[in-house]
Amino acid sequence: MPQVSSKPRTARSRRGFSLVEFMIASTISATLLAATMSALDTSYKSYKVATESASLNMSARLAMHRITTLIRNGEEFGPFPTNPIAEPRIETDTLELVAFHDSDSDLREVWTIRLVPATLDETNRGLGPNKLEADVTRFDDSGELASFTQPLVYRVTDARFLLEYDVGPTLRRATVDLTVGERQDRDDGLMSDLEAPQIRMVSSVRPRRINPT
Repeated sequence: MPQVSSKPRTARSRRGFSLVEFMIASTISATLLAATMSALDTSYKSYKVATESASLNMSARLAMHRITTLIRNGEEFGPFPTNPIAEPRIETDTLELVAFHDSDSDLREVWTIRLVPATLDETNRGLGPNKLEADVTRFDDSGELASFTQPLVYRVTDARFLLEYDVGPTLRRATVDLTVGERQDRDDGLMSDLEAPQIRMVSSVRPRRINPT
């Protein structure tokens, strides 16, 4: 029959974690968890900024393409400079033009593109501070047929039109200067929230010359 040792276990075999060891282990675990969460948060914000920047870029490009196409194909532009002979250029935040003219029915479509403040609801949805929109009016000999407002692009910081006229006055060239995105005035380094940068686009276009036959 085997003999059961009655020798008591040593203190080392019964020893567990001390309070200091437990605190050290907890501190290391908390530090690693905080670092992991910070890395995930930065990765998420970077993805969000990249996505928002791409969306802003696409919106600005589409708006710029539409405006330049309207200028290239339009006629009867405005506003005019006070003295087109002495000062043929004017800088404005409004552009007026006839986008469509049917000479047979005298149907005309007049566009007034202007920079206006975003509504409170649009601002709350992150579409502020301003927007570029067009007031479109269609009319013929009998009078106004339809009128509506069409937004072109949101989150506009600034929009300028530099119009250069010849004697007539006939628009010779138009330069569109469009800036979208939030203005970043903070300088907090890496601690600041990541935000999509501003996107500025400048394009010059000449209207097509329609020679009478």
